[in-house]
Amino acid sequence: MPRVSQLMPSAANLVAALCLAMLAVIVTPQVKALFPEGTYFGNFTRTNVIIGLVVGWFVMGKRAGNGMTAAVNNGVTGVLVAVFWATFVPSVKQMFSLATRHRYGGPFEALADIFRIAAEYGLMILVPNVLITLLVGAVLAGIITEIAARNWR
Repeated sequence: MPRVSQLMPSAANLVAALCLAMLAVIVTPQVKALFPEGTYFGNFTRTNVIIGLVVGWFVMGKRAGNGMTAAVNNGVTGVLVAVFWATFVPSVKQMFSLATRHRYGGPFEALADIFRIAAEYGLMILVPNVLITLLVGAVLAGIITEIAARNWR
């Protein structure tokens, strides 16, 4: 359960959440282009934006206000956490889809497959345009969040 101080709105929380949500809007089409043509994505963009909002608020927002070097580290950490969840959530969804088609011999096989699917998704996004966008976005999000933390308390 989050502490009350994490739920209290601050400019840093809001700016970090908006920055990571905006980064999700920019990166998601790049990731979609890596999948085979005709892949159904459903709520993929919306899910990534929500992940960006939550990670920005709870991970980046509470760590802002410690200087520019820490801000860059904060941005990179926030993006890495968001990428983790953005690969894990669709992996769980894919596992449930496969499980409803009786593709697994048992629950442990299904749970283990989540990590295999997530690893495949993770390897799929290791392309220069996505990595550069994520890195630049991480640095900018960290710096903008730091500026917000300094100027609006």
